[in-house]
Amino acid sequence: MFGSIIVATSLLWPWLSRVGLGKLPGDVVIQRENFTFYAPIGTGILISIVLSFVLWLLNR
Repeated sequence: MFGSIIVATSLLWPWLSRVGLGKLPGDVVIQRENFTFYAPIGTGILISIVLSFVLWLLNR
């Protein structure tokens, strides 16, 4: 499940960064001259927690 959350976050990255989710503590951004690496760890954890809570509510 965690891997699919990371993939979904990566695919939705342009939209999520406009909302402000790409700048949470725990998100890693490494920028060099011709290379940029994003690792949205904090955002992925937050989305995973929210999604788990929503699915838990739906299963009740």
